[in-house]
Amino acid sequence: MTSVTFRCDDATEALLDSLARDGESRSDTIRRALLDAARLRRREQMRAEARALVDDAADLAESRAVRADLDPLRAW
Repeated sequence: MTSVTFRCDDATEALLDSLARDGESRSDTIRRALLDAARLRRREQMRAEARALVDDAADLAESRAVRADLDPLRAW
């Protein structure tokens, strides 16, 4: 496992304290914050992709064509 050292200013120190759960080490707080940030970034990327696809006429046409092909196979 890699060890990382960084210097906190007062604002960062306060944020770190506010993010910490009871009994959680600073390392665990930072690790959890990094994982949360990565999840948030991925969600933002997925939202951006979805917004782009909403306006993509070719993608919408393909989706409709696939649905039309599959509709006869539906169970109900």
